Amino acid sequence: MGQLCWLPLLAPLLLLRPPGVQSAGPIRAFVVPHSHMDVGWVYTVQESMRAYAANVYTSVVEELARGQQRRFIAVEQEFFRLWWDGVASDQQKYQVRQLLEEGRLEFVIGGQVMHDEAVTHLDDQILQLTEGHGFLYETFGIRPQFSWHVDPFGASATTPTLFALAGFNAHLGSRIDYDLKAAMQEARGLQFVWRGSPSLSERQEIFTHIMDQYSYCTPSHIPFSNRSGFYWNGVAVFPKPPQDGVYPNMSEPVTPANINLYAEALVANVKQRAAWFRTPHVLWPWGCDKQFFNASVQFANMDPLLDHINSHAAELGVSVQYATLGDYFRALHALNVTWRVRDHHDFLPYSTEPFQAWTGFYTSRSSLKGLARRASALLYAGESMFTRYLWPAPRGHLDPTWALQQLQQLRWAVSEVQHHDAITGTESPKVRDMYATHLASGMLGMRKLMASIVLDELQPQAPMAASSDAGPAGHFASVYNPLAWTVTTIVTLTVGFPGVRVTDEAGHPVPSQIQNSTETPSAYDLLILTTIPGLSYRHYNIRPTAGAQEGTQEPAATVASTLQFGRRLRRRTSHAGRYLVPVANDCYIVLLDQDTNLMHSIWERQSNRTVRVTQEFLEYHVNGDVKQGPISDNYLFTPGKAAVPAWEAVEMEIVAGQLVTEIRQYFYRNMTAQNYTYAIRSRLTHVPQGHDGELLCHRIEQEYQAGPLELNREAVLRTSTNLNSQQVIYSDNNGYQMQRRPYVSYVNNSIARVMLHRRLWNNFDWDLGYNLTLNDTSVVHPVLWLLLGSWSLTTALRQRSALALQHRPVVLFGDLAGTAPKLPGPQQQEAVTLPPNLHLQILSIPGWRYSSNHTEHSQNLRKGHRGEAQADLRRVLLRLYHLYEVGEDPVLSQPVTVNLEAVLQALGSVVAVEERSLTGTWDLSMLHRWSWRTGPGRHRGDTTSPSRPPGGPIITVHPKEIRTFFIHFQQQ
Repeated sequence: MGQLCWLPLLAPLLLLRPPGVQSAGPIRAFVVPHSHMDVGWVYTVQESMRAYAANVYTSVVEELARGQQRRFIAVEQEFFRLWWDGVASDQQKYQVRQLLEEGRLEFVIGGQVMHDEAVTHLDDQILQLTEGHGFLYETFGIRPQFSWHVDPFGASATTPTLFALAGFNAHLGSRIDYDLKAAMQEARGLQFVWRGSPSLSERQEIFTHIMDQYSYCTPSHIPFSNRSGFYWNGVAVFPKPPQDGVYPNMSEPVTPANINLYAEALVANVKQRAAWFRTPHVLWPWGCDKQFFNASVQFANMDPLLDHINSHAAELGVSVQYATLGDYFRALHALNVTWRVRDHHDFLPYSTEPFQAWTGFYTSRSSLKGLARRASALLYAGESMFTRYLWPAPRGHLDPTWALQQLQQLRWAVSEVQHHDAITGTESPKVRDMYATHLASGMLGMRKLMASIVLDELQPQAPMAASSDAGPAGHFASVYNPLAWTVTTIVTLTVGFPGVRVTDEAGHPVPSQIQNSTETPSAYDLLILTTIPGLSYRHYNIRPTAGAQEGTQEPAATVASTLQFGRRLRRRTSHAGRYLVPVANDCYIVLLDQDTNLMHSIWERQSNRTVRVTQEFLEYHVNGDVKQGPISDNYLFTPGKAAVPAWEAVEMEIVAGQLVTEIRQYFYRNMTAQNYTYAIRSRLTHVPQGHDGELLCHRIEQEYQAGPLELNREAVLRTSTNLNSQQVIYSDNNGYQMQRRPYVSYVNNSIARVMLHRRLWNNFDWDLGYNLTLNDTSVVHPVLWLLLGSWSLTTALRQRSALALQHRPVVLFGDLAGTAPKLPGPQQQEAVTLPPNLHLQILSIPGWRYSSNHTEHSQNLRKGHRGEAQADLRRVLLRLYHLYEVGEDPVLSQPVTVNLEAVLQALGSVVAVEERSLTGTWDLSMLHRWSWRTGPGRHRGDTTSPSRPPGGPIITVHPKEIRTFFIHFQQQ
C-alpha cells in the first residue's frame, strides 16, 4: 500500500563522498535522512501534535544545537506553526533562528501542506503555498528555494510551472508509475529539466529529481538483524507516547560489535543507487514516516556510524556528511552537466504494481471534495469583496482586524484540506470530520463578513424583517460577481410563495421564472436573469404577488409548466429513437427518446450538425475480500469486471419556462422501486434579446445525483457520442492546462478509471486498522457544463466557461419588512474589467506585517522587531493569469497589454506597482533562479527569469503567464 503522509516532513540529509569513480571528478552522494510526519490521514491535528509532531520539532532543535555538523530540513508549515505558536519556548525560538541563519536548518517547499497534484485546483495550490511562504518570510525572512514533493500520488505537469514561479531552483518528487520509474532508473533518467507548460517552455522550467525505487524511506531490511535498520527511535505510538519510552520496531543500537555491518549495509545501498543516476551524487533517505520524534537517539547512533565510514573511506569507497537539500542541489548544479528535457506531459495516473492503480482517490469522499471547492470559491469572492470595501475608502463601520481574521480562518482551512491525504479522501472518518468542521467554520465566518459588507452598503435603505408569524413581506437579494468580466447568468433562490415580482435597483422588473423546488417541499425555486459587471453588485427586491400566471403581462415571474413522462424500462433492443421530444434554446436542440426517457442526440446551431449523445449510469461491482483477489479502497480503483447498468427504469419530466427549460431524468434500480438512486437535471437557458448571453446559451448545465450506493459499488456516468475522437481525450491539469491523452492499452488495470461516487468495504488488515474502508452512504450532486460545437467555438469559450462555473455569483439573501427599500444604483461602484483572455486570479489584502523591501525587513528581524508591525491594509495583492496557450486561438492567444492604473481605477489612484514572485515573497527583479544546462546554448549561472522592463502600470501578459503584483494606492 505504501506509506502515506500527513504531518509536515522534516529531514536531515547525509552527504556521501565516494572517491572518484568517474573521470568527471570525485563522487559525492547525498544520503537523505528524514522524518516524514505521516499521521494526519489517521489522527486529527490535536492528536498528532500530542503524540508525535511537537516532539519532532522540540527534539530536533535541541539535537541540532548539540552538534555543529548536524543538519535538518523542514517541509510543511501546518504543524510547525502550531509548535511555534503554542509549544516552542523563547530559547527554542532563538535556536531556530540561529540554525536557519547558519544554514543547518532549512525549510523546503514551505507551503502550509504538501498538496495533492491530481485533484487540487491551481488556485488552491497557490493559496496554500502563499500562506506558508508568507509565514516563513514574515517570521524568519527566508524564502524556500527547493521542493520536496515526495508523497502525492502521481505528478501533474502544473507542478514544475508552479514551483518555478514560486522561485524554486530545483524540484524533488517520488511517486510516478512503477514501470515507468523502473525504465527511467535503468536508463539513468530520473533527473531532467521539466518544462511543464508548452507555452512558457524554458522560461518557467525547473530541474527535477525523481527518487529511485526506495522512494523517501531508508531501506528497512538489513542483513544482520531481524529489525528494521536505521530507525533507532522506532515507530511513533498513538494516541500518546508509551510511558516506558520503548517504541515498536526500534533498530539495534550501533555498537562496536555491529558498526562494520551497519557501515557495509549503508554503503552497499548507496552504491546500488549510484548506478541509477548520471552524476556522482546520490540521495539516500535515512528515515521514513513518523521518524525523528526522538532525535537524540537518532543522531546518537548515526554520528558514530558516519565517523566510522569516513575513517574507512578508502576501503569503503564512500565518505559521508550531513547536509541540507540545498547542499545537494548546489553540488549537483556545480557539475554543469547537460540534462535531458521533459516536455509538458504529466505522471498521471499512478500505479505501484499490477492491479494497484491509484485512481480511486480521484472520487473518494466526494462530499468533502465538493465542500472544499465551495469553500475555495467563497474565499475567492470574499477576498475581492473586502478589497473593494476598503478601497478607495471604507464605506461603513466594519472592523478591518475582525475582517482579516475571518479571511485568515478560511484561508487556513482551504489550505490544509489541499493535503495529499485530505482532499484525496484517503483519511479516516474522524479526520474527514475535522476538515469539514474547519471548512464549515471558515465559511460561516466568511458569510458573516460578506453580510456585514453588504449591509454597510444597503443601510439604512433596506429594513430587515422582524420576527413575525405572518412571515416576511418579501426578500432582498444582493448578488456579487467575483470575476473581472461582465457576467450574464441565472441565479436561483428558494422562496415560500408561488407568485413573485422581482425588481432591480431602479425599480424595473427583472426577467424571472418560478417553479416547484426540487429540494424543498412546499417551496419554490425562483430563477433570476442577472447581468453583473466585474467585481460589482446587483441588488433585487422580491415581493409576493397575487396569483401570477404564465403569459401574464404583469411584471411578475413567469410560471414554468411541467410535462411528465411515465417510467420506462431499460430497452435491450434497438427500437429506440422512434419518438423524439425536442428541447431547444438559441444554440442547441436536445432530442429526448420517448421510448427510453434517455437523451438521444443534440443539434448544434452554429455548425448545423447533429451528434448522437446518450447518457446512463453504470456501476462497477468490486471485490471486498482480499482472499478473493485485488480490492478497491480509498486509494485504489481495482474493478474485476466491466461496469454494468445501475438502473432498470427511467422517469422523465420537462419543466419548461421562458428563462430556463429543465429536463429531469430519474433512474430507478427496478420498475417497482420507491426511490431513485441516480438523477440528471439538464438545463438550457433562453437568453432574452438585449442580453449578452454567449456563455449562457452555449452551455447545457447538468447536475447529477448519485447515492446512496449499495456496498462495494463504484458509480460512473457514461456519455457516449458518435464523434470520431480517434481514441484521444483531453483532460485538464489542475484547471491550468489541458493534457492530450491518447488511448493506451494496459495489460493490467485495463478498465476505465474515472467515476462519480464510491462506497466500499474490505477486510484488508491495513484498511481495517486505520478505518479506511470508505463506507460512504452520502448522496453527491456534481455539476458539469456540456459545451458542444466546433473546435474554434469550444476553444474560445471553454476557459471562461470553466471559471464561470467555478466562481458563480455570490447571493446574499434576506427578508424584508415594510415598504420596498430604495436600493443602491447598479453603478454605485465602478466595475473592474479585464480583457476576455485575462483572469483575475486574486485581488486580496493579505494583511502581511513585513516590508516588501527585503533589506529593510531583514534589518527589522535582526533588530528583534518581530510581531510589532500592524497588518498592512494598504498593500493589495493582484495576480493575473493569461487563459490561453500559444496558438490555441487566433485572437485570444495573443499577448495582452493592460494599464493597471486604468483597470484598477475603481479602487483608487495607483501610486506604485511592484512585480513579485508567485507567492509574493520575492521582488521579481531580485529573483535570479538557477539555469540548468540543456544544450550548448545554455550554461550554468544563466537565469531562467524573463527580462522585464522596470516596474510600471503598463504590463503585457503572454499566453499562460501568471504574474503577481503588489499594488499601492493613494491613501484617501
